[in-house]
Order: sequence, then C-alpha cells, then structure tokens
Amino acid sequence: MSSAPSPIDPAAADPDLITLPDAAELLALPITKVHQLLKDGQLVVTRDAEGRRVLPRIFVVQGAPLKGLSSVITLLRDGGFSDAEIVEWLLRADDSLPGTPAQALAENRGTEVKRRAQAAAF
Repeated sequence: MSSAPSPIDPAAADPDLITLPDAAELLALPITKVHQLLKDGQLVVTRDAEGRRVLPRIFVVQGAPLKGLSSVITLLRDGGFSDAEIVEWLLRADDSLPGTPAQALAENRGTEVKRRAQAAAF
C-alpha cells in the first residue's frame, strides 16, 4: 500500500464519480445519513482532481448501497487499505473476473470478490 494515494483521475479511470450530495439524492436520504453510511463502512469515498469527496455511482444501486460492498470495505480496511486504495481496488479491471470488482458485486458475484479482497488484504 502506498503512503499517499493520488486522487482518482476521472479521465484516466473513467469511473462515473458522484459527490456526496448527489449520493444523498440517489439514496433519497439527507446528507447526514450519507455521512453515517460512510462512518459505518457501508460506503467509501475518495477525492477527485478538485479535492471533493466522491464515490463511484456504481456504489449506489436502486436507492441503496451496493450489495456486498460493506463486506469488501471491511476486509480491505482490516488489511490496511486506505479508503482511496479501496476505491481504486474496486475499480481496477481484472480480466479474470471479468470486469472490475465493483461490476462483479453489481452482478451478484460477491463471493469471488470477497475471496479476492481477503487475499489482497492479507
């Protein structure tokens, strides 16, 4: 793990990043509840090129945090990953999945993602 991960560059990684107010709108929750979801490890954020706290839109599905995301966040945090590194890991393409771990979670392939997160963290 790097000591100072760089912010996500939307042009390079091409994730659809949203701000916390946008996430609150998608979740139909007040912003204070979104902050609680972050504190509880249900969601994770990084910073964009402008320094804003953002998260990939794929982390919010049908008005709720992505199924299985909190488990992966916990596994990676327990392994010493920073929040920015967790977001990067979830968005990194993996031909053997195929796609990204976040896409695999969205497609109900969470068991394999959790297994890989556990292996990456320890």
